[in-house]
Amino acid sequence: MDITWLDVSSTLGLAAIAVLTFNLLLGVLLSTAYRRSPLWKRLPAWLKKVSLDALHNWTAYVALVLALTHPLLLLLVAVEHYRLVDIVCPVYAPHQPLWTCFGALALYALIAVILTTQKAVKNRMGFRTWKNIHLISYGTAVLFVVHGIAMDPDLKDRPVDWLDAEKVLSEICGIVLIAATFIRYRHYRRQQEYLSRRVK
Repeated sequence: MDITWLDVSSTLGLAAIAVLTFNLLLGVLLSTAYRRSPLWKRLPAWLKKVSLDALHNWTAYVALVLALTHPLLLLLVAVEHYRLVDIVCPVYAPHQPLWTCFGALALYALIAVILTTQKAVKNRMGFRTWKNIHLISYGTAVLFVVHGIAMDPDLKDRPVDWLDAEKVLSEICGIVLIAATFIRYRHYRRQQEYLSRRVK
């Protein structure tokens, strides 16, 4: 079986979803006092030396490269007649324009989050503004997952096959992200309750 540019594009899209999921999980972990956790304290010393901040940053860059390359490879699939405008603004894309738009919006949101995380930009805008923009990451993850589930990897506009292996990966990422978001929100609520008790 010959591997086509469409196959490579589809694989890179799935890899982008997986890396972004891992990146968001790291972000959720970094936003908590994870070093105080008994579980963290029981980890091997060599593992605790790994810089989660650096890993979080680098996985974002890897995800960006994957997410950028994923649609650009469609330009090499001659039979589908994708143009650059269909990649940049996929409102009139040849296949499933709505779900393609979800992917494009997710890519632009990812670019915005990464650009505003650069030290020079982050220092200029201040922590609160940066934090609000960084929260876009949650919406970005949702868009990527929905795009991954809804798009037909063969571009034949078929309905979603929920049990297809590619779809299952996206579905698992979606479930993991929902669970992580819920846990993070619960942690935030506990922090607020603790602070309010201290003020009283």
